Amino acid sequence: MKRRHLILGGAAVATLGACGAPSKFKRYRGPEVTGVVVNKAERKMFLLSDSRVMKEYDVFLGFAPEGHKVMEGDGKTPEGVYRIDRRNPNSRFHLSLGISYPNAEDIRVATELGKSPGGEIFIHGQRHPMRKDSGDWTWGCIAVSNDEMENIYAMIKDGTPIAINP
Repeated sequence: MKRRHLILGGAAVATLGACGAPSKFKRYRGPEVTGVVVNKAERKMFLLSDSRVMKEYDVFLGFAPEGHKVMEGDGKTPEGVYRIDRRNPNSRFHLSLGISYPNAEDIRVATELGKSPGGEIFIHGQRHPMRKDSGDWTWGCIAVSNDEMENIYAMIKDGTPIAINP
């Protein structure tokens, strides 16, 4: 009888272990993402493989989306060409990919104004995992849904160029 309980108990533990929450870390085996384009006016982000659009996403931007980010706290999303330069699997916003803002020109302009250019600009997920965000709400980042962010995080490699257009 004890042997039967051990076998059934072991099977139950193995079965329950397989029932955990799905991982936020997905695998991607498709074509390489060679570039990202964000069109701020349209609130759209495109993942490209060479010149072909692979995916299109609706995005949220900084709470003051018009114009290029000039200084820390202005609520603007930068404009220009940058790179994805880091990953944050423990982001407050589900997952996030860092954007190489500020570049040398961004630093120069802010310094001439006696200001800090800011930094910590990311593509990231939602503020609240159970509620859908609405309107532009970030401090200059580019936000998508958490489900979309899981796919984007898997697809984009560090070093991928990102063009952020007005």
